[in-house]
Amino acid sequence: MKDQILLAQQDTQTIIEELLEDGSDPHALYLIEHHISSENFDKLEKVAVEAYKLGYEATDPDEDVDDSGNVVIGFDIVSEVPLDAELINAQIAQIITLTKQFGVNYDGWGTYYEDGSDDFDDENPEGETIH
Repeated sequence: MKDQILLAQQDTQTIIEELLEDGSDPHALYLIEHHISSENFDKLEKVAVEAYKLGYEATDPDEDVDDSGNVVIGFDIVSEVPLDAELINAQIAQIITLTKQFGVNYDGWGTYYEDGSDDFDDENPEGETIH
């Protein structure tokens, strides 16, 4: 599990640097989305409950079909935090530990570009996901 955590954490600083180089606001709070998936909805539900107990929010689950034709269910464990590698890496370790406890997959994390304004972008209402 330690290797999986280190592997998941290795790109955190690069992602942060790329966001800042592109002009993203270094002082903004960022919506961090940790992507979780499994073929078993009950396991995902348990992970969502435990994540909530740890102070996270969870998105509604979505179903998709993988390359082998299997139905995979996914959702995001989310938090709003400063763009801080140490904090995000601590979240990664905590969430991977949780996913291993329930036998589900941790599929990485992502966030959105923040320009410092509170304006809603009509041309890109979803924002550009960076991950």
